[in-house]
Amino acid sequence: MPEIDHESPTPVYQQIAALIRDEIESGALPVNRKIPSESALTQRFGVARETVRNAVKHLREGGWVFTVPQRGTYVAERPTEDEKPRPSATRGGQADGAV
Repeated sequence: MPEIDHESPTPVYQQIAALIRDEIESGALPVNRKIPSESALTQRFGVARETVRNAVKHLREGGWVFTVPQRGTYVAERPTEDEKPRPSATRGGQADGAV
């Protein structure tokens, strides 16, 4: 099990978020699977609940997970390269060729 480096300049919540993100990317936590509870993550990493909450918030803001109130937090579906939005063909708010 990877450990948290308390001496690292990277905040602990970001390290936890990165470890969970790695589990998502590897398929260990598949899409729509509930991630471990705050309590379980607190015990797993030996950190305060607020640290775990910040890690989950970081993942949610990055689109890695979504939370269903009173149900839990689940792995979000990530767009594939083909589904990602393409840059607009506009520059400076105007379509190409506009004066």
